Amino acid sequence: MALYKVLGDSNPSGVKVVNAATDLLSLYGGTPAAQPAAVTSVDTTAASSTTNAYGYTTAAQADAIVASLNATIAALRTIGAIAT
Repeated sequence: MALYKVLGDSNPSGVKVVNAATDLLSLYGGTPAAQPAAVTSVDTTAASSTTNAYGYTTAAQADAIVASLNATIAALRTIGAIAT
């Protein structure tokens, strides 16, 4: 039988791990870091044809999706949520 540590105490308000965005947090033995910056939302409009970049109206829209995904990956790596 596995033994686990439980963070919660069945409080209906939930569990808070850190109190402020400037508090440091790490997962899986990573270096504690403050909350990563927000990732900008990407607003795209699909093109009616696939002749444009990735089916979007402009290549800039497709590039914005890639940039947003890369920023999300970097933020998750910052706190150790995913491996580098």
